[in-house]
Amino acid sequence: MQEKRFCPYCGVRLSEKMAEGRMRKWCSSCDITLYENPVPATCTIVVDDQSRILLVKRKVAPQKGKWCLPGGFMENGESPEQSAQRELSEETGLSGKIESLIGLITTPGTIYDSILMSCFLIRSYTGCAMAGDDAEELRWFPINKLPDIAFSSHKNFIKIYGAAYGHPYAPD
Repeated sequence: MQEKRFCPYCGVRLSEKMAEGRMRKWCSSCDITLYENPVPATCTIVVDDQSRILLVKRKVAPQKGKWCLPGGFMENGESPEQSAQRELSEETGLSGKIESLIGLITTPGTIYDSILMSCFLIRSYTGCAMAGDDAEELRWFPINKLPDIAFSSHKNFIKIYGAAYGHPYAPD
């Protein structure tokens, strides 16, 4: 993970100072504390009429070549729901109606220190499923025959979905 070394506002080298009970990045020129916050991301569990889950095979790092739920990072100005729907469309070609929130999970990242993931359930969708954006391949899987899932947060969301909807999932 990379660490911020310069102020994003004035370019001065950052220092650290005690603020609110912990060491934080501080810009002496702007006289501001830079807070490090989790980066928001979203994903979707898309379920077909046979109760299978749509997974995306990643064609980019991290976890290139592994399977995950369709998703990605939120953009400025988006709600979590809009982000999930945009990522679903970009990666799969599908447009979906969000049925419910599966959950929220904070997870460590490879680029960012902490990621705040939200996951939404979609069972009503339109379009032709085809790999797009950073997806190498798409495939529908029965929940009891899933491949190795790239991210622990996605495994947890699938487990939550399975428990709530009567489809047990026990990842390795």
